[in-house]
Amino acid sequence: MRNQVLKATRGNIYDRNGLAVAQDTHQYTVYAILDKSSINYKNKPEHVVNKAETAQKLAEVLPLSAQQILHYLEPQHAAFQVQFGGAGNGLTKAQKDKIVKMKLPGIKFFETQARLYPNGNFASHVVGLASPKYDKKSGRQSLGGTMGLEAWYDKVLAGKDGYQVSSVDAANYQTPNSVQTYQAPKDGKNVYLTIDSQLQEYLETRMSYVQKAYNPVSMTAIVEDMKTGKVLAASQRPTFNPQTKQGMSKSYRNILVQDTFEPGSVFKVLTLAAAANSGNYHPNQYYNSGSVTVNGSVIHDWQPRGWGNIPFSQAFPRSSNTGFVHIEQQMGAKTWRSYLRKFHIGQKTGVTLPGEQVGLLAFNSPIDQAVTSFGQGVNVNVMQMMQAFSSLANNGQMVKPQFVDKITDPNGKTISGYQVKNVGQPVYSKETAQVVLANMRRVLNKRIGTGSVYQIGNESIAVKTGTAQIANPKGGGYLKGDSNYTFSVVGVTPAKHPRYCIYITVKQPRHMSKPAEVILSSIFKPMMTRIILMSKNQLNESTAVTIPDLVGQSYAQAEKLANKLGLRLVKLGNEGKITAQAYPKGQKEQSGKRLFVLTGGEITCPNMKGWKIDDLHQFADLTGVKLEVKGTGTVHAQSIAVNAAVKSGTKITVKLKE
Repeated sequence: MRNQVLKATRGNIYDRNGLAVAQDTHQYTVYAILDKSSINYKNKPEHVVNKAETAQKLAEVLPLSAQQILHYLEPQHAAFQVQFGGAGNGLTKAQKDKIVKMKLPGIKFFETQARLYPNGNFASHVVGLASPKYDKKSGRQSLGGTMGLEAWYDKVLAGKDGYQVSSVDAANYQTPNSVQTYQAPKDGKNVYLTIDSQLQEYLETRMSYVQKAYNPVSMTAIVEDMKTGKVLAASQRPTFNPQTKQGMSKSYRNILVQDTFEPGSVFKVLTLAAAANSGNYHPNQYYNSGSVTVNGSVIHDWQPRGWGNIPFSQAFPRSSNTGFVHIEQQMGAKTWRSYLRKFHIGQKTGVTLPGEQVGLLAFNSPIDQAVTSFGQGVNVNVMQMMQAFSSLANNGQMVKPQFVDKITDPNGKTISGYQVKNVGQPVYSKETAQVVLANMRRVLNKRIGTGSVYQIGNESIAVKTGTAQIANPKGGGYLKGDSNYTFSVVGVTPAKHPRYCIYITVKQPRHMSKPAEVILSSIFKPMMTRIILMSKNQLNESTAVTIPDLVGQSYAQAEKLANKLGLRLVKLGNEGKITAQAYPKGQKEQSGKRLFVLTGGEITCPNMKGWKIDDLHQFADLTGVKLEVKGTGTVHAQSIAVNAAVKSGTKITVKLKE
């Protein structure tokens, strides 16, 4: 009787245009049976017969010398079978097939499921990670989501293994008329994200630039369609590469939902909305700026002496804390608290990411209540703020931020489509939203605004800046020093009827060689420019192309077809006809990407400068070379000279940089 487990394929994760973000793949481990009693039913050896010849042959594929392999094949103590250390693990199908063709007695393989993340550092904490899990009960290994959407949708993606029980003869053929039990595997479903690959990749580039130049303790950035709640791009620093696992030990936490912080003055968007909606915003009344005393505690403006006696209409653009204390007092604590509840402050958003923290709100004393008006004494997560900001675009209606556009079955049929999720209406009039938006536009005013640096020509945007103190982790007030703040900016476009929102936070830049607004604007302005182009339909939102079948074609024919689709063909080999391609036919990829193809003949090492991690994976899959990747970004150095001959098992070190 033979019992077989029929493995289900884990579903793929795609961006909103159908470009692969996480895919199922398979890896192989090679091992050698040494025990001479191991023979098959035809009395032929199932063990290594000629160790020297076997070592010589395996050295053509594995990144080990024949002498090193022979060392494994001649262990000091008797062993039934041996493996070849790390060099024999993680082999591609192409490498396995080359070894199989050698017909070496005693050389066997076992297969493991693996996960391919072709884009490397790409919304890593949102997409998450699927890693091999070992089930002690069954003795089987399978992939399981351990963080991000991979974990949240683990059961959806995983599918269900099947099985087959049958009677077989000594040759492993099924015996005639025997009873067999068969249960087909059910492959996992596919998850399509709301994320746009072009926006996401651009955001990663800008985030990496700021990380390298200013070295903040942490950063977050998120772009959302405020009308629908669809998140178009999201990232954080520190981050990690899910393919290489580089940086993972220092960035396991998803800062977007698992970390809470005091938001600072961007919170004034909520305070102003509450005051205007409750009839407690009086723009033409005057107050004394600079400082205000609440129950014996003095609250200062960021400009210590203030701006004299000014109207409340200037409190928001000048980001006056004293002005907002007065506004909160005019509302009254009870009214202000009711609006905080309506904005769902202190409540989970329920966004589909594991470990969301709810935050906290200190609201017992008059001083607690006063400081919440400008975003201190209240802890939030990034997604709570995005949810609250959405009320600016929907006439006061708040929508839940979402990362998943749809879920399809393995045949592509949509099982679950996108639905906008309204979660409350903290602001009940269109006029209130317009009051807040008008004030956000005035933040860009060079004379009285704190955010003139964020202006982009004559484009229609509105912003609010924030500088939040950071509580001393050792207790006793807040940290001191010019860089010990969480700096932030939120921006929307178009200004009168917002559709898109970007929110960026930068915590404690350790190399603060430039002002905070310059640091933030180096992400904000290029991203907002892209978003504006997208909103004007000047940026093609759907750049996905379907990979054609190029195998059997001449290179000239294939290149012509690839160019027509916007793909850049990379030839490996020196003959004319294509024998293999890295991407299978029918797979969707982004226009402008490289597509690697293999022809016969000698393979030489290309100039890899500018290649991304996905290009390196394609190259390794087709050639069987062993790549050691250092750094993140694009290739700037390689250990093997351009045009040097390479073969399966050749070890190449490549260095990447942003």
